[in-house]
Amino acid sequence: MANDGRARATIIGLSAVLMWATLGLFGAGSGQVPPFLLNAICFGISGVLALVLVTVTGKLERLKQPPKVWVFGTLGLFGFHFFYFTAIRNAPPVDANLINYTWPLLIVVFSAFLPGENLRVHHVIGTVLGLLGAALLITGGDGISFSGGSAIGYGAAVLSSLFWSTYSVVSRRLGQVPTEAVAGFCILTSLLSALCHVLWEQTIWPQGALEWGAVIALALFPVGLAFFTWDIGVKRGDIQVLGAAAYSAPLLSTLLLIAFGFGALTLPVIIACLAISLGAVIAAKDMLFGKSAPGAAAE
Repeated sequence: MANDGRARATIIGLSAVLMWATLGLFGAGSGQVPPFLLNAICFGISGVLALVLVTVTGKLERLKQPPKVWVFGTLGLFGFHFFYFTAIRNAPPVDANLINYTWPLLIVVFSAFLPGENLRVHHVIGTVLGLLGAALLITGGDGISFSGGSAIGYGAAVLSSLFWSTYSVVSRRLGQVPTEAVAGFCILTSLLSALCHVLWEQTIWPQGALEWGAVIALALFPVGLAFFTWDIGVKRGDIQVLGAAAYSAPLLSTLLLIAFGFGALTLPVIIACLAISLGAVIAAKDMLFGKSAPGAAAE
């Protein structure tokens, strides 16, 4: 029964990866809204909707958490986005995005320090395959050239990766904190994003029904529900499988953009698809096919 619960939580967590795959498509449809304003709107909508749901279901008391929980959760959500946006503004976006996408690998590595978790060879192999596939996808097979003068951007990309991987792994240690608390994290992240917008950005609102529809879709799914399902996954599911599977997000995002006419299906995309898919299957070997029987060859 415990294994069934772990598998169910893992599947719920994987739904977050599927939702994050729509970030590119909905983001492209949101027009010229600057990043921190978009963050403020989306997290504001998702946070308020979650708060209403928590209130209606009579679970409002679950939001009563120690200050350290609020600091941790808000730093995780806001810190990741703050440093990610800083990275892509101060370094070549392809380079910054690739550095940032080391977070799934870091989740798998950091998870080895969690109680009851064992980092096995197939977890590492699957995650590295995913990283190689993501690298090929992001660069388009053209390689990367880390340019001088972008130290701030590269440093911010490293920090964004560290923030999200640490948030995901430490969430496992805070398993007693209910997922409903994420509603508060979203609202606080929205407020901090609004402050950053006022300080550093020019206000450009979504134009027309299509752009507002894209923003609302972002708020409901990849910048909303995804953080709640991810919380369930990393706290109760197989965090190593989730880390490896997270590399499918940029792949699925690219495929969606291609399907809607924002890109072309190229050989690098096909190879990346195979590498990421194979890596995810290898990393999830235990969950998909069962663990090796006693006496089987050790990995």
